[in-house]
Amino acid sequence: MTTAACLFLCLPLLLSLAARGVMPKLLCALSSLFAILLSVEPGGAVLPWALGMIIATVTLFERFGRAPN
Repeated sequence: MTTAACLFLCLPLLLSLAARGVMPKLLCALSSLFAILLSVEPGGAVLPWALGMIIATVTLFERFGRAPN
């Protein structure tokens, strides 16, 4: 596996580092780990990677998307 592929599979983890809570970071770390482990088969990493991206996107939206009061 190339470095670019590994960074792409770890993208949910890298994005979740900007989140405030511990739980999104943990969930994205687990989904990235499963994506790397399942990437042996073609298309095996799609589901954990997509789930991690959804979690990371929602947490980033919650952090930066709110209007200040």
